[in-house]
Amino acid sequence: MLGHTTRSLFHVREYAMSSIINAVHTAVSGLNAQSHAFTDLSNNIANSQTTGYKASTTSFEDYVTNNELANDGESLSDSVSATTRQHTDNQGMVTTSTNSTALAISGNGFFNVVQATGQSNDSTPVLGTQQYYTRNGDFSQDKNGYLVNTSGYYLEGYNVDATSGTLGTSLSAIQVPSTIAFRPTESTKLTATGTLDSSSSKTVDMSTTAYDSTGAASTVDLSWTKLSDTTWAVKDVNDTTGTSNSATVTFDSSGAVSSVTSQDSTGASSTSSSSFNYTGSPQDMTVSLSGVTLGSANTVSMTSDSVTTGTFSGISMETDGSVMATFDNGYSQLVAKIPLTTFADPNSLSAQNGQAYTATSQSGSPQINAVNTNGAGTLTTGSIEESTTDLTGDLSKLIVAQQAYGANTKVVSTADQLLQTTLAMIQ
Repeated sequence: MLGHTTRSLFHVREYAMSSIINAVHTAVSGLNAQSHAFTDLSNNIANSQTTGYKASTTSFEDYVTNNELANDGESLSDSVSATTRQHTDNQGMVTTSTNSTALAISGNGFFNVVQATGQSNDSTPVLGTQQYYTRNGDFSQDKNGYLVNTSGYYLEGYNVDATSGTLGTSLSAIQVPSTIAFRPTESTKLTATGTLDSSSSKTVDMSTTAYDSTGAASTVDLSWTKLSDTTWAVKDVNDTTGTSNSATVTFDSSGAVSSVTSQDSTGASSTSSSSFNYTGSPQDMTVSLSGVTLGSANTVSMTSDSVTTGTFSGISMETDGSVMATFDNGYSQLVAKIPLTTFADPNSLSAQNGQAYTATSQSGSPQINAVNTNGAGTLTTGSIEESTTDLTGDLSKLIVAQQAYGANTKVVSTADQLLQTTLAMIQ
């Protein structure tokens, strides 16, 4: 009988010890989980003013393990775990910025950015190959003309080739140096001025440089041939047939142009008081002849309406993603186009320092889109996207987490007292 009582006391003590240790284990896991929540909440609060920051939340889950003390054939819950959940798809409030080159996305897209891995001998950045994505659009130009956000990431886009003037098809860091050259504007009108010698019968040539939409130069040559005392023919020198881009010009008794009958390179004919249509290379233009008169000498010349010179004065951003170089002559020219990248599951992107992310297998492959297409979103210039932190809500959650942390601490201290009592009973 005494042996049975001893065994019963042993089992009671064993059960008590196991329960106390299990309680400590559960409480410690609760402390760790609430500590994890503290980290997430404090990170949100600390970044409540960080441009493009996406607040995260904490999810709790219980761990269930088989316990030999369970007599109902089921498992007992004896721990808790906490995980961070990203919400990169949450839209932050768009607010006006004093920075004219800042951009804010309203939609699902991300800016394509890269980091510098070092500097070359001339202090220009050496950019890495790792592709990053961000919603921090607070971009400014650095000393080398690159667009860099406040976290040090370099904005990428499709750059305009300085030689050909065409837009590229592969992403690269956008750079607009102060030494950028002004591309001549597209020629739309050629103007002939001067006199034709009414007593001369020789052919008189005039030429000028015209520019296409990319700023490429071409020479336009026109020649005058006298047909009568008051009639001259003007034609494109490069037209061997003599019918395309040609005109018959009639002068009045004062020597001024009275009518122009012309035929362009398409075969279309027209009559005008002082001009004709020039079609073909480099592009269609109007040739004005009102400044030509009959006189005693051949002094005709020709100019185009292209603006050919300008000094760089700064850059401007457009809502379609265009980055424009502005010049002191009042003109601006496209230097780059900014696309936006979307993901099937943006919440599965891998968070990096400085409000940046990298793609993962769970996020899906990056899909590059033009602004305002395929859900990528729109751009607001001179604006930033604010942090999505709910400061009031997170402060309230912080109080709840503190209370839960304190409760778990009390469990640990109580279990410690019970453990000391149990050990004393054994002794």
